Amino acid sequence: MAVQVAVCGPRECTEEDRGNARELGRLLAERGAVVICGGYSGVMAAVAAGAREAGGTVVGVLSRDTKEGANPDLTVAIPTGVGEARNNIIVNSGDAVIVVGGSWGTLSELALAMRRGRVPVVQLGGWRILDERGRPVPGIRHAASPEEALELTGLWA
Repeated sequence: MAVQVAVCGPRECTEEDRGNARELGRLLAERGAVVICGGYSGVMAAVAAGAREAGGTVVGVLSRDTKEGANPDLTVAIPTGVGEARNNIIVNSGDAVIVVGGSWGTLSELALAMRRGRVPVVQLGGWRILDERGRPVPGIRHAASPEEALELTGLWA
């Protein structure tokens, strides 16, 4: 069975996050991984485009009950009709979770992935989660590049 990597990120993202996501998609496809994402715009569109251009497979888990608005670079679109609850489906589908950028929805995906506790969670850019003393919360692996993000998953060691 193919490795599945959940890539999470905001619909509205920076150009840096867009570039990182696109490169991440390309690198994942080159390694034969299936990309799981939210299936719409922003980081989701960029990771899908990068993977598609490299011949990869991208599954979009959609919040709506139709394919309306789904990114055209998806290989498979799954309309769920469950709204933001689809975030749990996305993170539970990955053998690793990579978060690119930051938003409230992305933060929820990061939190769900950390609660899951069974897979590596890597963050590339975006918001930093700190404890009550201002220290980084343990367990989240921070990457400075798409290449390092893949390395930190440990899936291709």
